[in-house]
Amino acid sequence: MTIEHNDIIIAGGGLAGMISALAFAQAGFNTVCIDPSPPITDRADAGADLRTTAFLQPAQAFLNELGLWDKLAGHATRLDVMRIIDAGGPDLPPVARVAKDFKSTELSDLPFGWNIPNWLSRRILLEAINAQPNITFKTGLSCETLFTRDTEARVRLSDGVQHRAKLVIAADGRHSKMREQAGIDVTTTRFGQKALAFAITHPIPHENISTEIHRSGGPFTLVPLPDHRGQPSSAVVWMESGTNATGLMSLSEKDFERAMTERSCSILGPLQLVTRRSVWPIIAQLAKRLSGQRVALIAEAAHVVPPIGAQGLNMSLTDIKTLRDLAVAAPDSLGSTDMLDRYHTARYRDLQIRVQGITLLNKTSMVDLQSLRDFRAAGLTALYALPQVRKTLMQMGLGAV
Repeated sequence: MTIEHNDIIIAGGGLAGMISALAFAQAGFNTVCIDPSPPITDRADAGADLRTTAFLQPAQAFLNELGLWDKLAGHATRLDVMRIIDAGGPDLPPVARVAKDFKSTELSDLPFGWNIPNWLSRRILLEAINAQPNITFKTGLSCETLFTRDTEARVRLSDGVQHRAKLVIAADGRHSKMREQAGIDVTTTRFGQKALAFAITHPIPHENISTEIHRSGGPFTLVPLPDHRGQPSSAVVWMESGTNATGLMSLSEKDFERAMTERSCSILGPLQLVTRRSVWPIIAQLAKRLSGQRVALIAEAAHVVPPIGAQGLNMSLTDIKTLRDLAVAAPDSLGSTDMLDRYHTARYRDLQIRVQGITLLNKTSMVDLQSLRDFRAAGLTALYALPQVRKTLMQMGLGAV
């Protein structure tokens, strides 16, 4: 049997896995990153991730530290304002009855974040990985079995090769095989929702405003993108009940454009689809522990949240930075029980609060009963009217408190 030796094995080569590989390799650790599929780095290719990520201020600072931001910045669109609209009145077609703008200038001279398509981030990360001598990036393979003991971990790949390392980082998604084999359970909330993701153009400029429109079924979110063929462009995440989402996916392009324009309250004018539509199920999930023997959970192996408030990957980057900093502070203790206990303690309470909070926000966005919609609109107005509360909510969204 072939055995390879590394400092760190990363199961999963999505955005979080790739950034982890770069972070630990730059810190001097010999790292292997493994994923069943090569990164898809062109929007037009089948299977491309059409979602976008709004990298919030702390994430941008971390990416800058890793030398990645200069490569990403030219493709990023500023998010200067977060606008929340309640369109939950009885009107059909829906209209924006309450709109509140949360402005980044209330906190600093920086935007809340910068929005970048995921497929494009993958392209830039792959280029950086290929230029990094401390990383072996293996695709077309999966991590099949995990065996740990006090001094090391062993992972057997689908090709039969066994890797030995001090630390295994599970970045292999919400159905993580490494988490399961480490014996770590999860708590899962299912909403009966799905989210559609796609990109659009529109005649009215977005003015660097990210907008969440709440009615029922979940938010309809417009996130600014660079212009597309001379037209203002945005990424959309449209959350709906599973049944409604399936129906929307079956519509013709013209009928879908009419439906999404109506759901957007026409705030940017008629919307035109410029990519295919993708869809995925919405859950909230949190592992009951972030570590096991020689194993650390990050990203969706550790936590999954509905796409509200740009929290998902930003939470993951905080996982990575926390774990990297602990490894750098005591490299001889890499993967030890003490190091991994510190990681769990440092991250778990914050993750609990965020998963619970986003779960509540999502349930609120789903309400169908008119009296509850009215209560939601009144609550938004009341919270916004309190300057210190408004500022605290914005700071929490950035991860600053």
